[in-house]
Amino acid sequence: MDILAFLIPMSLFLGGVGLFAFFWAMKHRQFDDPEGDASRILTKDWDDKPKG
Repeated sequence: MDILAFLIPMSLFLGGVGLFAFFWAMKHRQFDDPEGDASRILTKDWDDKPKG
């Protein structure tokens, strides 16, 4: 039971870090790609090959 004194604050801290990273990504517009999907649907090129 003593381990819970360590695990609960650690999980809250890691959850806060994840939440901070999510809001940072939203603020810096990491999830916006308005032109990508619109132009990708009009091309006849298939994107089946892995990039590399």
